[in-house]
Amino acid sequence: MAKQKTTTDKVKDTIEEAIVEPVKKAGEAMRASGAKLAKGSSDVGMKMLEQAEANTREAFTALRAAAAAKDLSEVMKIQGEFLREQGTRSMGHAREIGELIMQFGREAVAPLKGEKSEKD
Repeated sequence: MAKQKTTTDKVKDTIEEAIVEPVKKAGEAMRASGAKLAKGSSDVGMKMLEQAEANTREAFTALRAAAAAKDLSEVMKIQGEFLREQGTRSMGHAREIGELIMQFGREAVAPLKGEKSEKD
């Protein structure tokens, strides 16, 4: 004859199902979310370094051109072009960083919502 579960066993099973398992799942989701946040932060940091490096290269290119200029009007033209291009680059960089932040934010929240992220 199969042994019948005692009330204590039933309570333990209920606690396991209602409390312990959901807490374990929540902890796993938080760990996954934290890992995605850390990776996303790293990606944003690397993108910012790449952008700073590109800006520095462009600045030195403009400085070389200004140093080789024949007169002040040419220097002013070079400087104006650099500033215009820098403004365009800055807007592009800001858009890139914003998109990265939104993407990694969605990916970091997905495990907490019980969803799979695009990269899973």
